[in-house]
Amino acid sequence: MVLAVLGGFAGAQGASGAAGGPQGVPGPEGAGSRIVWEPCEADASAQCGRLSVPVDWSRPEGQRFDLRLARRTATDPGARVGSMVFGPGGPGDSGVERIVGQGNMRRFSDRLRSRFDIVSFDPRGVGASNPIRCSQELLGRRPAAVIKSQADFDATVKYNRALRRDCRKNTEKGLFDHADTLSAVKDLDAIRAALGERSLTFHGSSYGTLLGEQYAERYPRRVRALALESVVDHSVGTKEFLAAQAGTLQDSFEEFVAWCGRSTRCVLHGADVRALWADLLERAEHGKLGQQGAALSPFDLNAKVMKLLYDPEWVRLAALLQELGRSGAGPGRGSAAAAQAADEPRALPRGGSSGPALGSSPLEILCQDWSLPVRDYADYARQLRRVARIAPDMRYPRALAALSSCLGAPEPDNPQHRLKVRGSRPILLTNSLHDPATGYGWAVDVAAQLGGNAVLHTYRGWGHGTYSSSPCAQKTVDDYLIAQKVPARGASCPAVEPSG
Repeated sequence: MVLAVLGGFAGAQGASGAAGGPQGVPGPEGAGSRIVWEPCEADASAQCGRLSVPVDWSRPEGQRFDLRLARRTATDPGARVGSMVFGPGGPGDSGVERIVGQGNMRRFSDRLRSRFDIVSFDPRGVGASNPIRCSQELLGRRPAAVIKSQADFDATVKYNRALRRDCRKNTEKGLFDHADTLSAVKDLDAIRAALGERSLTFHGSSYGTLLGEQYAERYPRRVRALALESVVDHSVGTKEFLAAQAGTLQDSFEEFVAWCGRSTRCVLHGADVRALWADLLERAEHGKLGQQGAALSPFDLNAKVMKLLYDPEWVRLAALLQELGRSGAGPGRGSAAAAQAADEPRALPRGGSSGPALGSSPLEILCQDWSLPVRDYADYARQLRRVARIAPDMRYPRALAALSSCLGAPEPDNPQHRLKVRGSRPILLTNSLHDPATGYGWAVDVAAQLGGNAVLHTYRGWGHGTYSSSPCAQKTVDDYLIAQKVPARGASCPAVEPSG
């Protein structure tokens, strides 16, 4: 369960040119002032660059690292507005991968690409931006996301502390303790300044909306346009976090069940889908459900369903449930090591030195943004029972992985709080009414926190994201980013029945 405009200065640079802030463009203290662009090694049609920024923004004279960036220049230079920065989700998503590769650029409309240089980046601690590195062997021993006893609770806390020590040791330049979103906000402002933009045009998706929200809070008068899609509410505590995540997943599952009831494209049309699901969940809880030779835990099963609710891919989800209904438990290892399959660590290069294999652990970033305390197993079990009442079908949401991974973590440098934004230009929030990951209630609450600084636009359909789900929603976002046209309060787009 996901991270700059004015004139033609940045776009006028050649493929290997340097963008530096022109006179009068505000720049954050300690930031590198230049991005040297050159053709990307993996895709020469895109440009890749680096920007030097401090590891610890409170010590700008200290250690530095390179943020990795990528861009595609506006396809109609004569109509160019400026640069738009895309904030990837996650945490742990690569913005560079979003730009490199022509197929990935389908995320942005031809109209938007004609008017902006589209720029994105790997956030600090992610991808090629000094990634958080942890022992692959230790990551492979991560406990199951769902805790079943006080002994499991204690073992998870012990493991988490060992993993943090390991990641801190293996992450270069001491960046492990400075991977929070507030630090990334200062990186984003450094990008804006290096692009030569007096104010920021930004499109953030999912976890990238937190980056946009906190940018507006810190630099309200440097905002040109912020489009925040699938909105994260960073004001909620443990109880509210779990309730919202479980409730929105339950809602999306119920929408899928309703679709199966009305559509012959569902292979389960005419069947009792909820009864089938109850049987699958019970089998998973007793270790009697498997796929491709491996047992599926209830958490694994919920994670698979959630993934297919993102687009949503209802046709594939129905086929998956049908297939699982016909299967038995597979031989092989249990699912404890795979319990967080949705956040599977990726192998990372060692950097030329010998030593154990290293992987990534994006949840370590999340734990620097969220305080999700749970006292003990009794407290944890109460939380689980409450989740089951809120979401009787989806009672093992991916949020449990965040909860268990952050047990025993120190208080974060960027704890939850209600937003206080003063003096920003209008901010656009956009959210699906039935989003399985960032529920509509979060968008409503963030809009209330932002008050007159924001307008919430609703896509009355399904899925995690609005821009690619509806031509109407896409036009709304494009109009806002290009011409700063803000939709009327209460405006919405009708649902579009998913194709797959």
